[in-house]
Amino acid sequence: MHKLTLETAETMVDVALAEGDRLGLQPLCVAVLDTGGHLLVLKRNEHASLLRPQIATGKAASVLGMGFGGRELARRADLMPAFFNALSDLTGGHMLPVPGGVLIRNSHGEILGALGISGDTSDNDELCAIAGVTATGLTCDTGAS
Repeated sequence: MHKLTLETAETMVDVALAEGDRLGLQPLCVAVLDTGGHLLVLKRNEHASLLRPQIATGKAASVLGMGFGGRELARRADLMPAFFNALSDLTGGHMLPVPGGVLIRNSHGEILGALGISGDTSDNDELCAIAGVTATGLTCDTGAS
């Protein structure tokens, strides 16, 4: 696969939301962006709080913009806070260097897009992101070393 399709993105989102329900997590919101940063799918549990769509989209955009997963973003933000403050300014406040934002890669390692989840803890959000991406046969890059 060289391009992320709407059908594949919908599957990722539906599986991620179902995983959150299965685990008994707080209500989630999931966003999938293509390689150009354009929103393909966004679904929000009707009980998720007001800012969840912006947070989920911000997590996805952050990893896509920097080219590595949320865990690596978090590590780098801890080491270089001034740089990440500047990145936040450059992105209009949309830089979210935390787990829950993952890159979507094909079997050749090419980036096809990104998925972001918000609603529970960042670690739990990431678990659901992994479930959603891997259910499609694609690779989920969390930024874990």
